[in-house]
Amino acid sequence: MGLFDFFKRKKKELPIEAQKWNKMWELWADEAAASPYAELMTYQAEVNNGGHAQFFDNVSNTSDLPKTVEALYTVLEEALRENIEKAYTAFLAYDENDEEDTISALLDECDAVFYENESEIERILQAYADTLEL
Repeated sequence: MGLFDFFKRKKKELPIEAQKWNKMWELWADEAAASPYAELMTYQAEVNNGGHAQFFDNVSNTSDLPKTVEALYTVLEEALRENIEKAYTAFLAYDENDEEDTISALLDECDAVFYENESEIERILQAYADTLEL
């Protein structure tokens, strides 16, 4: 048995829920995940990798940031929706003449709220994954 066959067999042995979770992330990687879940997955991945500052920087360089944030507003529960709104407002207010430390501190606060509520994001994504066909 080759290595590919080994991993293919192991993948089939995963519980259905885990297989659907993996499929969701495969769809995201292939840019085929449904909106607003694709945006939510990007949000989670980017904030976990470098905070809100990285999320806003990367998304503004690769896609339509206002559209992405608007999609997040439609799927996030109130505490996380208010948090991304606060972070986004700070990001938009950033100007080289402004107090960079103040904005960085505000984004750090928003990162902390994100991490405190990340289980809600996981719940939303799991509900989406559960709808996927294998």
